[in-house]
Amino acid sequence: MKLSSPILSILINFLLGASWAFVFLGAFIFFYLFLGIGVIYSVLASFLGATPGLFLVLLIEYFLMRQEKLNELKKQTKLLEMLVEQKVS
Repeated sequence: MKLSSPILSILINFLLGASWAFVFLGAFIFFYLFLGIGVIYSVLASFLGATPGLFLVLLIEYFLMRQEKLNELKKQTKLLEMLVEQKVS
């Protein structure tokens, strides 16, 4: 996704990658911590460990979706203003 500022785009992509790394790391650590208790418990614990990272991924994706919607609305507004100006003249 291309944002208005290249620095913002790099920052958002970095944070999104870090969030996915946090998901995998949390799932991996919790899986191996609970593996001694049982496989079913370790799978459930890995979902629990991945939850904070998944929340961060959803939050960043929501931000990107809102930004894209705002950009589309700006384009539509500009086109509508051009159409109204043509009708008036």
